[in-house]
Amino acid sequence: MTGRAALSGTAPALRTEVCREDAEFGRLGAEWTELYARCTTATPFQSHAWLHSWWLSYGRPGALRVVLVRRADGTLVAAAPLMRAPGPLPVLTQLGGAITDFTDVLLDDACPGAAPALAAALARAARGTVVDLREVRPGAALERVYEAWRGPRRRLADSLCLELPAVPMEALLARIPSGKAQRVRAKLRKLDALGIDERVVTGPEVPAALERLLALHQLQWRGRGVTAEHTSERFAQHLTRAVRPMVERGDAMVTEFRLDGDVVCADLTLMSPRLAGGYLYGADPALRARKVDVAAMLLRHGARETSASGRATLSMLRGSEPYKHHWRPETVPNQRLMLAGPATAPLLWLRAGAAEGRRLLARQARERPWLGRALGRRRPETPNGGGG
Repeated sequence: MTGRAALSGTAPALRTEVCREDAEFGRLGAEWTELYARCTTATPFQSHAWLHSWWLSYGRPGALRVVLVRRADGTLVAAAPLMRAPGPLPVLTQLGGAITDFTDVLLDDACPGAAPALAAALARAARGTVVDLREVRPGAALERVYEAWRGPRRRLADSLCLELPAVPMEALLARIPSGKAQRVRAKLRKLDALGIDERVVTGPEVPAALERLLALHQLQWRGRGVTAEHTSERFAQHLTRAVRPMVERGDAMVTEFRLDGDVVCADLTLMSPRLAGGYLYGADPALRARKVDVAAMLLRHGARETSASGRATLSMLRGSEPYKHHWRPETVPNQRLMLAGPATAPLLWLRAGAAEGRRLLARQARERPWLGRALGRRRPETPNGGGG
């Protein structure tokens, strides 16, 4: 059922809806995509294809809370894809879960009242709860909603992302010491001598290509603690549903690398007007035996495609693994934004305090290996599936 209400005191020409039904969320596809195109800060993780597919794989019955703002003529000008979080406490959180690197809302760039209108709509929809949104990229549309929020709020640090400028490979090599740059050039010449071919996959080929990618991903991490979710059937179904329409609209790119006719590596890159980010790849371990530098191969491909498309940023997405730092990237911290009404302020402070405590404990475990071992921690695979 959809609840509707006119906004009072914010933008009288705008009205709100709260979508709670799976089928209705699915029917929003066309107008959601139009709004997505009018929100320049959006990333592919805010596309309808990604979010609706994620909900089909991971959503819980009765938990959907997608907050919408429309003009009087029905045009969608703002959207916040939320759900009721599991657990005893009343919390609204983002769709996309742990497999999504950036969380945001959609705001129509041409509608100045969209941000305060969405803030007011969220306050109505979230009455009696805390809105807790992870992995908010700096400059996200959600920051405008946060600034317009009239109740208690908290801004916390979240995951670190590493980013490079979207320039050709030679310009990236100029960022690192000359000795290292020469070694990388030698590795790239070896790649060319081996005759590894790159081919960008078209829409109809995406499902089969993703199946090969996931098989290679599991193979490369065999015996090294692969992220369990990446081996699950629901994750495979999510990617298959989401990525083909994203490829067809230019929001994603699947590339296969072939050697002697066999696919030996496959990569999924997600793309928005401002950035491109390598999300998941798989590589045959036999490439290591041939001393193929897979990371350099993927970076060269990503740098070429991203710089040619006019995007500004080549993102390595979440994770601060040592191999990423070889390229001297910029560290960009995501944010965690919490919003509440006066009645739920104590819950917000409690939740924020617990989150800060967990972050402190995790940092201490990283800095003091003995503590990490005592806590039963081990170094996880990077969230977007990269590897050294």
